[in-house]
Amino acid sequence: MRVYVGCCGFAKGMKTYFSQYDTIEIQKTFYKLQRASTIEKWRSLAPENFIFNIKVFQGITHDVKSPTWKRSGIENYKELSGKVGYLRPTNEVFEYWEKMLEYARILKARVLVIQLPASFKDSVENWNNASRFFGNISRENFLIGIELRGWNSESVGKFCRRFELIDVCDLFIREPLNIVDGVAYFRLHGRYEGSRINYKYRYTSQELEQLLTKIFKLEKRGVEEIYVMFNNVYMADNALELKALLKSLYSL
Repeated sequence: MRVYVGCCGFAKGMKTYFSQYDTIEIQKTFYKLQRASTIEKWRSLAPENFIFNIKVFQGITHDVKSPTWKRSGIENYKELSGKVGYLRPTNEVFEYWEKMLEYARILKARVLVIQLPASFKDSVENWNNASRFFGNISRENFLIGIELRGWNSESVGKFCRRFELIDVCDLFIREPLNIVDGVAYFRLHGRYEGSRINYKYRYTSQELEQLLTKIFKLEKRGVEEIYVMFNNVYMADNALELKALLKSLYSL
């Protein structure tokens, strides 16, 4: 089983990041569409065996009411109301997806991560949107992971199995309900305090050891490739701490 550890975004300068971590989940692609030349630069600076994952553009997932749209660089974005986000099967959304595939090809990416907001409810309309979206997009050779927030486990599992998606979750909270091609993908945001997430939380050594125990148990489920992506304030340190623990175990 191969375990890759990284951060959601460049937690350090690119040169340092590429020398210390195995993988990354690019966040800039979520907030704003990037120039192809920028994507090419990232790939050229990274080691050949470095693995990129992409968080897909918010135009695919988030309605224009989301405050993140202010960072999109798109003028008059509010005019896109009803045409973007929530996996709506519109020309705009499909065009954004094609742009993500372009980035993925340049980066030789492994997983395209779709993070849907809590406002994406378990509703007939959203199921229909998803069915038309996933039924019409090209996946090429890339895997797709999805993070559904606020859905119950039964619906998450059903959604992921129906559309052949990796269930992106927090392994501290639960095990994945669906894996694809032996790949599991985890995003660790910090401590959950009721319905809120404390992103300022730093995982302890004991918690990271517990995380590894959970990771190795997944091998019994046929998981062969695991991505552990930290997304808390202390992600740079926690990711290196987990990598060190992994190295010490493999060297025993």
